[in-house]
Amino acid sequence: MIRNKSFKRIITGILTSVLIALSIIGCGSSSQGGGASTDGSGVKVFFSTLTLDNFKELLMNSVIEAGKNAGVTVDVGEPCATVDDQVAQIRDAASKGYDVIICNPVNIDTTLQLEVTAGDIPILFTNSEPDSAYLKPDKYMYVGSYEIDAGTMQADYVWNKLGKPSSLNVVLFQGEPTHPAAAKRTKAVKNYFKKAGVNANFVFNDTAYWDTQKAADEFKIFLKTGQPYDCVICNNDSMAVGVAQAMKELGIDTSAIPVVGIDATVEGCQSILDGGMQFTVYQSAKGQGAACIEAAIALAKKGTTKDVQYVTDDLRYVWVPFEPVDKSNAGSIN
Repeated sequence: MIRNKSFKRIITGILTSVLIALSIIGCGSSSQGGGASTDGSGVKVFFSTLTLDNFKELLMNSVIEAGKNAGVTVDVGEPCATVDDQVAQIRDAASKGYDVIICNPVNIDTTLQLEVTAGDIPILFTNSEPDSAYLKPDKYMYVGSYEIDAGTMQADYVWNKLGKPSSLNVVLFQGEPTHPAAAKRTKAVKNYFKKAGVNANFVFNDTAYWDTQKAADEFKIFLKTGQPYDCVICNNDSMAVGVAQAMKELGIDTSAIPVVGIDATVEGCQSILDGGMQFTVYQSAKGQGAACIEAAIALAKKGTTKDVQYVTDDLRYVWVPFEPVDKSNAGSIN
């Protein structure tokens, strides 16, 4: 998968700073996209999403806000509980002449069905990444953040925080099994340790479905096994918050055992400030929403996204950078 050169420079700089100086940058303009100053007057966009959770709601609201700021008409469908609901919603949108559809799919396996249903209307997928085979330059695109970078940043932080050990015992909590972000974040963590020559023993690797309470309960089950562990890596903040809460409840020192998440949610950042979690990775819902609107305007008015910020050379992806967050900048993210 190819990302544009400017993005590579951004992420290389971030990883270098973490590896060498452990200096964590704050939330800056790099994640905000370029759509705020773009004139979207006359552009009509339909937004379709599945049942909302914390991040999905943030993303939806960010699309609405960015659209309003740019003069784009954004109509939002009722959150879909099933694939059939979403197909019907997209079919209705296609009949009403929208310029672009922004879609957070209920199931990425239905990507082709959604594209056929949309007819000639371009679709910007977001949050759940479809298989690249179903993406087409300037027609069917994905707007999000490159999940491999998030898992890489997590593993890098943990390894450095623990003093670059040659081996370590890892507890890993994955999100929804079918969600591509969960698979890619997990793969990135494992690949990082492998490439660094670290003997990473995953003493507990389970699915907690992005859920705070489920992660807390499963972590307590793991503790009953009596196995040693050096860190807890979670695919998102909600699960990491749950693990940190369980550790505090049981009197386990969270400063000695890094618990890390992804998303930099309000709850996640507060946990870091309160001495629970130690690290997260900022996935900018605001930046992704702005990028969706910028790309939508470009498609509607120019027929191409070649000048959109963070677009890849193949015009199939818009990658809004992830950013590392620890106690030094957690208070400035939300």
